[in-house]
Amino acid sequence: MIPLRDHNPRATFPFFTVLLILANLLLFLYELSLPAAATEQFLFRYGMVPARVELLFDTGAVTVRQAFAPLLTSIFLHAGWLHLIGNMWFLWVFGDNIEDRFGHLNYLLFYLFCGVGAGVIHTLANTGSTIPAVGASGAISGVLGAYLALFPGARILTLIPLGFLFFTVRLPAVVMLGLWFLVQFVSGVAIIGQDSSGGVAWWAHIGGFVLGLAIGLLSRSQSSSTS
Repeated sequence: MIPLRDHNPRATFPFFTVLLILANLLLFLYELSLPAAATEQFLFRYGMVPARVELLFDTGAVTVRQAFAPLLTSIFLHAGWLHLIGNMWFLWVFGDNIEDRFGHLNYLLFYLFCGVGAGVIHTLANTGSTIPAVGASGAISGVLGAYLALFPGARILTLIPLGFLFFTVRLPAVVMLGLWFLVQFVSGVAIIGQDSSGGVAWWAHIGGFVLGLAIGLLSRSQSSSTS
């Protein structure tokens, strides 16, 4: 399922959503400008590598900065055009309403918090992995979780492939995002105990979504109590 747009008017311009998209695009273009060997080194240095955390505590062979700074830097890196475009499209569709609801600066802090939290969950679920995890999907999963909490009835125009055919349907956010999370959760559970060889960071998606959902529910509760 691919969300095309939501029917959920906003009152403010999504300033930080646009800036985040531009930042991710510019950093990806920088990645493309590097030679292949340098790109691999760049992603390994700034991507989140769970094994580095283990090294920090076991042998002290890496510094705290080397182990944990990638929790933040990895949020702005991507492994390919499809990875980048998919993430930025979801951010564009859903991020503007969350920014509108939280306020610009609070939204940015929320986005970074979910991204870092998603990286922590990914690290715990993939202890010892030497594969760098990159991508904004953990942070964006937080945006999706908050959207589900705050706008469950918003209609999402969704593209659904059926073999070689494609059709569109307007789904409530609770259905579209609920099904999206179900896929992430089932996929994450299915790889428990398996050796990580790259691919989708399912547990980063799960962790980011749950964090965003919790913050969204808290925000909705606070709004209800003050109205």
